[in-house]
Amino acid sequence: MGMVAVLCVIAAASCQILGDGRVDDVEEKKLGYGALRTDSEPLTQRFAMLRSARAVRWMSGLYGQPRNPGPSTYWIDAVVTLNSDQVVELSRAHGPTTRVKRPKVVYGMREQLPAGPFRGGPALNAAFTQGSWTARVYLAPNSNQLVLLATGT
Repeated sequence: MGMVAVLCVIAAASCQILGDGRVDDVEEKKLGYGALRTDSEPLTQRFAMLRSARAVRWMSGLYGQPRNPGPSTYWIDAVVTLNSDQVVELSRAHGPTTRVKRPKVVYGMREQLPAGPFRGGPALNAAFTQGSWTARVYLAPNSNQLVLLATGT
């Protein structure tokens, strides 16, 4: 009986609660601030490829526990609306070939995801990797949107 209680405590501690009070089961180490943002400047400063975005919706936070000493690693989950010619240009230049059912984003971003289908790939990821930020990027050409999952310092 005691072992079951210990396992329940460990399982509960491994889930992170976002600012809206909902448990995020996508990536247990992502701590969120709970705010859906629509300001583009923080994204365009980090990812030059997004400078001509028509609209952005995103959330961000820290990995791990903010109480831990040392440098912090941040995450960003974003849905970005582009012009149709930008989507065509990105597809042509970076050849996303990997099909993805639905990118795994934090709970607060799940409603923001377009219907898909989604395509990604190493060349597209590399195009958005800048400075200390690495990215996984998925195009949803039917909606002229891009899903960005980024990690950086």
